[in-house]
Amino acid sequence: MTVTIIVGAQWGDEGKGKITDILAEKVNLVVRYQGGNNAGHTVVVGDKKFKLHLIPSGILYDSCVSVLGNGVVVDPEGLLGEIDSLAKEGVSISPHKFKISSIAHVILPFHRALDQQQESLRGGNKIGTTGRGIGPTYTDKISRRGVRLLDLLNPSRFKTLLEQGNWSDVVPQSGLTIDSVWRHYTELGQRLAPYITDTSLLVNQAIDAGQHVILEGAQGTFLDVDHGTYPFVTSSSPIAGGACTGVGIGPNRVNRVVGVAKAYVTRVGAGPFPTEQCNEIGTLLQVRGAEVGTTTNRTRRCGWLDMVCLKYAVRVNGFTDICLTKLDVLDEFKEILVCTGYRFPDGRIIHEFPLDYDDFAQVEPLYEVLPGWQSDTSGLTDFADLPPQAKHYIQYVEQMAGVPISLISVGSRRNQTIRLIPIETEGK
Repeated sequence: MTVTIIVGAQWGDEGKGKITDILAEKVNLVVRYQGGNNAGHTVVVGDKKFKLHLIPSGILYDSCVSVLGNGVVVDPEGLLGEIDSLAKEGVSISPHKFKISSIAHVILPFHRALDQQQESLRGGNKIGTTGRGIGPTYTDKISRRGVRLLDLLNPSRFKTLLEQGNWSDVVPQSGLTIDSVWRHYTELGQRLAPYITDTSLLVNQAIDAGQHVILEGAQGTFLDVDHGTYPFVTSSSPIAGGACTGVGIGPNRVNRVVGVAKAYVTRVGAGPFPTEQCNEIGTLLQVRGAEVGTTTNRTRRCGWLDMVCLKYAVRVNGFTDICLTKLDVLDEFKEILVCTGYRFPDGRIIHEFPLDYDDFAQVEPLYEVLPGWQSDTSGLTDFADLPPQAKHYIQYVEQMAGVPISLISVGSRRNQTIRLIPIETEGK
C-alpha cells in the first residue's frame, strides 16, 4: 500500500497533470482533494492532447478509478460537459471508473455571477480570479450555508437551501431565478447521481485493502489560502496538509509527498513575483514553454527559478522528493539564473520566504549565475546523457532544496521523462 500526495511547489501550472498521469499507470485510485474547475491539467498521450479541468488525470487509464474528494467544489454543468467531451475523445467514464464525494460543495450560477461582480468591484486591486465561482462557493461552505451534492438529490431540501441563500445582490443582474436554478440543478444532480458516493469510505477501504492511491492537488503552494501569497491566492489548501481533510483520511496513511516544480517559475494573475522577467528572457520562456493557461487561456508570467520559494514549499509540504519539469525550455540559454536570496530596499538580505505581503512585494532577487547547455534535451531519457551543465543545474537545485529530485520532464509526452529514482509505486 502506498499513498502519495502530488503538490504544486510554485504558483500552479507546474506540470502536475503529466506527473500524475505517469504515476497513475500503477495505482488503483487517483483522488483530487481541493479546488474546482478553475484549474486544469494538460496530458499528452501519443498524438492526443487531453485538457482536464476537474476530472483527475488517472481517468486516462482503464484500470484506475478517479475520485473527486469532499474538498473539491463541483460545477455540475462544467463537470458533465467535461465528461461528454472526453467521451467524444474515446474516454468512457462509467460510474465504476469515476466517483464524486456526496459532501462536496456545489458551484451554482449565483456563485459565478457573484465572483465576477466582486472581481469587477476591486478595480485596480484585482486578485486575478477566473470568475468561475470558486471563492464564493468556499465562502458559503465556511459560512455553513452551502449546497452539497447530496442536496441536489433531495429536491425539497435543495429548494429550501436556495431560498435561504444570500443572492439579493446577484439575482437581479444575472437574470437567474431561484426556481430556474432549482429545476435545472435538480436535473443535473440526477445525471450525476450514479457517480455520487461516500468517497472517504471508498478511499480508506482501498488503503486497507493494500491498494495504491494518489492524492492530486490543483493550483500550487503559493496559491494556498493560508501559506500562499495572500491575498493573491485561491480559496482552498493545495498544500499537502489539505489533502487529508480534502479526502477524509488520516495523515498516518500518507507515505510520500511529491513536489512538482518547473525548472523556472510561472504565475497567472496578479500578485508579487520577484524573479519575473518582463523582457526578452520572459518572452522566450513563455514561447518555448507554451505558457498559456489550460483553463483560462491566459498568458503566464515567467521568470527564473526561485529557491527561496522552493525551500519554503519543501518546508510547509514536507516533500520527500521533487519532480522537476520543463527542463528542456532552458535549452537555448547561455546563462541560467537562480534566485538564492532577497534584498530589501534598506540593504537587508534574507534567505527565507517573507510572510508579509508588503515585504515580498518590495524585495530584489539575488541571483547565482549558472552556465547553460545550449543543446536539445527533449529526446533524452537517461540522466547520463544530459549535458554536463544540465546535470550541474539539476544537482544544484537538488542540493539547495534539500530533498532529492526523482524525475525530470523534458517535454509534454509520457516518454519525455528522465527517472533518477523510482518514484512510481510497485505493481498492483
